[in-house]
Amino acid sequence: MRKIVILLTCIVFAMPFGVAQEIPSKDWQIKTALMAVPQDYQDGAKVYGYDANGNFMTLQEGTNDYIALADNPGDEKFSTAAYHKDLEPFMARGRELKAQGKEFKEIFDIRENEVKSGKLKMPDKATLCVFTGTVNKETKEIENPYVRYVFYIPFATGASTGLPTTPTPPGHAWLMDPGTHRAHIMITPPKN
Repeated sequence: MRKIVILLTCIVFAMPFGVAQEIPSKDWQIKTALMAVPQDYQDGAKVYGYDANGNFMTLQEGTNDYIALADNPGDEKFSTAAYHKDLEPFMARGRELKAQGKEFKEIFDIRENEVKSGKLKMPDKATLCVFTGTVNKETKEIENPYVRYVFYIPFATGASTGLPTTPTPPGHAWLMDPGTHRAHIMITPPKN
């Protein structure tokens, strides 16, 4: 009886640690990450994703101007993104700061100061596409696909662009984070 109690205790305590995060295959990560890339740039886009241990890594080297990010298997919702290679220093710095345990506001402030000082290179314009959907648990296909567009134009304001600086109805453009290094035009198409 004592052996059974010890065995059950070991199982109960081992369960939370023994349940590994499921990392999708490299091919699936590449396929779904490329869904965020505009069609003209899908062939030859660089793709970042995750190895079997959940470490962030390059899954596919690129030959064009786009970089795609596979879905983070640690997040509950499915989301991939793609951006012009000129945004890579900005994006990489954000990942680095997040890995250091920094929160959103801290990351924002650090990058703002670094862009203003010239330490962090930020392009005068660049595109980011965010692709979301629902993963079918049986087929692993992406259902309800949806793409949102972001156009970075650092330090732009409502006055300099003529755009509203508050969210607008779907399909209308507006400027988020006006006057900052992270100023960007948001275009959120209507969902069907």
